[in-house]
Formats: sequence, C-alpha cells, structure tokens
Amino acid sequence: MNKTGKSPAITPQFLKRGDRIAITCPAKKLPNPMDDAVALLESWGLEVVPGETLSASWHQFAGDDDLRARDMQRFINDDSIKAIIAARGGYGTVRMIDKVDFSHFKTNPKWLVGFSDITVLHTHLFANYNTKTIHGQMPVNIPDASKYSLDTLRRALFGEKFAYEVPAHLLNRTGKTSGMLIGGNLSLLASVLGSVSDFSYDGCILFIEDVGEYLYSIDRMIRALDRAGKLKNLAGMMVGGFTELKDNDIPFGQTVPEMVMDVVGKYNYPVCFDFPAGHIPDNQSLLLGETLNLEVRNELVSAAYL
Repeated sequence: MNKTGKSPAITPQFLKRGDRIAITCPAKKLPNPMDDAVALLESWGLEVVPGETLSASWHQFAGDDDLRARDMQRFINDDSIKAIIAARGGYGTVRMIDKVDFSHFKTNPKWLVGFSDITVLHTHLFANYNTKTIHGQMPVNIPDASKYSLDTLRRALFGEKFAYEVPAHLLNRTGKTSGMLIGGNLSLLASVLGSVSDFSYDGCILFIEDVGEYLYSIDRMIRALDRAGKLKNLAGMMVGGFTELKDNDIPFGQTVPEMVMDVVGKYNYPVCFDFPAGHIPDNQSLLLGETLNLEVRNELVSAAYL
C-alpha cells in the first residue's frame, strides 16, 4: 500500500561487507571520473559496479534517455546488486523514468541513493512500490562532502543507527511529532504533482530543499504544494538547505523561512529550518519512508528514527 495508505514502507536489505552496489547516472553527465567515490565505497567493503552511463554523453545528459533507462533497468533486474547509487543529479531523470519497469521492486527491493533530481525516483518508488530510499550524498559530491555526512550514508546503507541535532532557528515552530519522512527537492516535488509519482502527504513529515532557484520561484512552488492540499495535513515540516538563490532587480523581499511560514503559519504542526540536508557539504542522509520522531524545541531540534 501507499500513495499513502499508510502501511509501513518496505525496508530493503541493509548492506554487508562484500555486497555489490551499482553506480548509474540517470540525469546529467559526469564532469570527471568517480575515483574518489569508488575508493570510499570500496573502503566500506563494497564491490562497485559502474554503469555504462558513467562514461556516456548526449548533449548535457549521461547518454540519451533510452541508454539511461536501460542502465537503471539492468541494475534493478540484477539480484546481485544490493543498492543503486545515482552518480549525480542535474536534470534528466524525469525524461527516462517512464521507460523503466520498476516492478522487480515488488519481489526484490533494494536501496536507491541520491538527492536533487533523484527526488523523482524517491517519490516514484514510495508512491508505487512503498519502498524506503536514501536521500544522501552522491559520488559527484563526495570530494566536497563533510566526513559526517558520508558517515551517515554508510550508516544508512548498513542499517546502523544515527540521529540529528540541529540548532534552533528564530522562525521554527515548536512541537513534538512523528510520521513517515518524505520529500526532497522542492522543484521536483512540484514537477510530479498530479503524476503517477505523486502521493498523499497526509500524516507525513515533509522535508524540502533546493538550489539555484529564484526567490519568487521558491514562493510559487511552496504555494503550489499548498494549493494541491499537500501541506494542510502534515505531521511536521523540515526545511533544509536553500542555496545559491537568485533575486530579481526588484527584490522579492522575503527569505525562504519567511515564505514557508507565510504559507504554513495557518497550520499547527512543528516546523524547523536549516536542517542539515540538501545542496550543502553537510548533506546528512535521510531515510525516506522511515518513521521519524521530530522534536522542535526553543533551544534545539532533535530527530531520530523509531
């Protein structure tokens, strides 16, 4: 069940040393080889299987849509592959997603890792196959990633416990809640509204982040989610990194926290800002589909999985 119904989401098998994992590139092409990422993953005792897309190029993409879909399909169908890591985001996953048959997840779910443009895959797998996924650092980000963010990725993949502590923000709304953690990149969440990759947010804790957008566009997308009924019945909201934002000649006049509270101020669930996830070096891993306990206090925000 999902969309959401809400039976507990399916947990793929956690990794163990010796497992085979794949790296594929469902969106933008890579700027350089993934040597740092491969070395790190191998240091965790994993065997890395590179996809054909890691060296492919077609316009701005890692090969044409058919190639990127075929690469993803290969690793979905291969039962020896225990996790699929997206090498990078950018743009392009939505161009190939409907060419992929994800039905093998019904009998053999596996971890899918990534963020940004990979949000399309997170939402699709949760909506249609009720499968947990990992929002976390990707190979292209590893050279600039904080050590702790990479450790949370390792912990998430291997099933080790970890939690979050976040300094308080002036516009936080305090409270204690729990719910399935969902979300990802705001632009992608807005882009899948009304599609086969969409689902009810009711009773969930929503995480959002974004990069490189105009301030007015952020405002528009938050309001689009609200007008679609996505924000009304949340259990809570976590706002992560909103980085490299742009403004017009006439300033928009509101920060992202101000925009968010302008929209969700009429509701009464806990809200926290500056959560350590998104297009930032300290992009800590999130277990999407997992039940999260979130407590927003005046002095500190804490969150932990059940």
